[in-house]
Amino acid sequence: MTLDETRPPANRVRTRAEFDRWYWPLELLQEFCSRLGVSRSGRKHELRERVALALDGKTTNKPALKKPGKARWNKKALTLNTVITEDVSFGPHVRGFFKEQIGSRFVCHSDFMAWVRGNTGATLGDAVDAWRVLEARKNDPGFRREIADGNNFLQYLRDLRDANPQLSLDAAKRCWDAKKIRPATHGKVIYEAADLRFLDRA
Repeated sequence: MTLDETRPPANRVRTRAEFDRWYWPLELLQEFCSRLGVSRSGRKHELRERVALALDGKTTNKPALKKPGKARWNKKALTLNTVITEDVSFGPHVRGFFKEQIGSRFVCHSDFMAWVRGNTGATLGDAVDAWRVLEARKNDPGFRREIADGNNFLQYLRDLRDANPQLSLDAAKRCWDAKKIRPATHGKVIYEAADLRFLDRA
């Protein structure tokens, strides 16, 4: 491996060992799924696992089963008394409900979604109250929003800028763009001090 080794085109990767060496964005994971004949639906970590299994020959051509109840959340009438269930989803219908209740400032951020998923049995009214409590924390100078486990991009930017507070967001993104196509153990891009070298090449 060299510092300048970069990710090959997806259509040239035929083994799991090679697949695991790189970070793959969603559109390329979907390309893999199409080529391997497996379902393209789901979150990035789900697609990555599905592709890895397919490359190992440990999957079938059957599409992933839809989680029961998800369609109900996308279509059902929602009120403040609606009880949160394990199959809650955050599609446009549900987000629209919260925007009606909270206003245009509503953002469906990761810590709010984690609260909802972790409080089955509570109501959507409870969720509205929880959003306001979570949002009020932004007034605390020491507050930092939790980053979802699967959001490699935001975690990389935070780690890089924590180590280099003087660095602009634009510069941090340039480092990400260069690093994400370099070898990444198990597909996860990790900040290293040497990544600043990418700025010298801009």
